[in-house]
Amino acid sequence: MKEAEKHTVFAARLTQRGHEIHSMDDLLLLYEKAFTDNTLANISALPHPTVQKFTVITIAVVGASRRFLAQITRHQNEVKFMSASLQYSNYNGAADFAVPYEVLTASNEVKQKYMKSCHADMDCYADLIQSGISHDAAGYATPQGLRNILIISATPFQWKHMIGQRVCRRNTGETRIVMLKIWQELYELSPVLFTPEQTGPFCQRDYCKEGKMSCGNTIYKLLTPSHILRLDYPALFTEDGNEN
Repeated sequence: MKEAEKHTVFAARLTQRGHEIHSMDDLLLLYEKAFTDNTLANISALPHPTVQKFTVITIAVVGASRRFLAQITRHQNEVKFMSASLQYSNYNGAADFAVPYEVLTASNEVKQKYMKSCHADMDCYADLIQSGISHDAAGYATPQGLRNILIISATPFQWKHMIGQRVCRRNTGETRIVMLKIWQELYELSPVLFTPEQTGPFCQRDYCKEGKMSCGNTIYKLLTPSHILRLDYPALFTEDGNEN
């Protein structure tokens, strides 16, 4: 993360000091020049995203559903993904399932219906494999709730963009929760680069960009990711505030 901050400031300074650089040594001196949090904040707030595109931040997401995979991979600009493959992985007897927040907070009857459906799909998956069908083809029978492993690599600018879109209340609960947790990790590592003023949902930073598709439930003040998680998903936390 320090590298991302350093490259952001270095790229911005380079545009202003070309007349001072006559050798590689001059360039390295500029690269190693110290900076303050205030300098980083001012640069990252500028409408010049290129300076935030010279470092990639790679994050592993363990346990999110394949539905989350389908949604988040809509982002393609300056983003790379690697996922566990249904073609090569054999989930027979090893499947686990993400439980949507709405189902998690519903009655036991509803939760049992959901899990029964997931297990029935995996029973079909197992039967197909036993019948000689490949893992790849049998994978079509797996439920969207099947937990997955996903690696995401993106520039700081694209992380801000993805988080801004995907923590919006128009998204599914799981996608919001995963992206809020990612934002929380990034925010703890670099509270200046991933500040709520630049990273959170569009409505709390400026205005809702969904137009007629707005959720109608605007966040009117700047909140950190942990605050939004506790506000919108209280069942994820114990009474003393710790995460379940």
